[in-house]
Amino acid sequence: MGGCSAPNCSNSTCIGKQLFRFPKEPVRKKKWVVNCRRDFEPTPHSRLCQDHFELSQFEEIARSPAGGKKLKPNAVPTLFSVGDPPYPVVSAAYTLLPLKHETVEKELNFGDHGYARRTPLPGMEEQDGDRTAENQQPCTQCCLLKKQLEQEMQHTARLQREAEEMKKRLYRLDRIEKGLQNFLYEDQIRALSLTKRSRRAVWSPETILKARKIRCAIGTKGYDYLREIGYPLPSYRTLCNRVETKILVTTDMSCEELAELGLGLMTTCDSPTGAVGNNNDEEELIGVLS
Repeated sequence: MGGCSAPNCSNSTCIGKQLFRFPKEPVRKKKWVVNCRRDFEPTPHSRLCQDHFELSQFEEIARSPAGGKKLKPNAVPTLFSVGDPPYPVVSAAYTLLPLKHETVEKELNFGDHGYARRTPLPGMEEQDGDRTAENQQPCTQCCLLKKQLEQEMQHTARLQREAEEMKKRLYRLDRIEKGLQNFLYEDQIRALSLTKRSRRAVWSPETILKARKIRCAIGTKGYDYLREIGYPLPSYRTLCNRVETKILVTTDMSCEELAELGLGLMTTCDSPTGAVGNNNDEEELIGVLS
């Protein structure tokens, strides 16, 4: 007959030790396997000797058919001369529940770092409770990162709003520029961004010709008034410098009459009969023929 199945134990009936067969009940058999520190499946010939059971696990009066001690119906071996098991020795009856699939949470708290969820074994409830309370505390680094993420999201949203406003302003400026192109040349549009009476403006021949026509049509005061309110036009000196042929003439004709002739003559309109004129000019009438 075989001996004891417990580790570091060689007792057998040959030296007078009583052996007990592993129970057939799955739950109770599992307790015996766990407590004897062996990872195996007991066979019908597997036994544990009497030295692994406390006296409280035996019946006080009843005897086995062979005349030895008789174990209680719920007896569990707890005495073994091996190192500590990976989990506490089972000394009380408990019910094993079937494993059930646990639904994974979609959102985890920042303090939860994904520690495995498990059902604690008997005797480890207090230790697991301390660990759970420790894990539930919010992580300082995670809180800091969460705050930084919120700030970055707010900054991104603000930049997006500013980009939308810039797009709207650019669209309005494009429409304004297209409207200005209907009656202004490119150099006149550029001159709008310069300071008043700036000498940095470069005027095209088309603008010079247009300015001469405007001055002949509205007179000196009207032309100066347009330049005063910001209309992009060259000065009278610029008009004179840009004309290729210059002659001095003396005439009693007004600037309106010279304009009707269509000869390209310009004057200071200092005529006493002119509707508009510049009486402060000290020069005599100057006619410019292009």
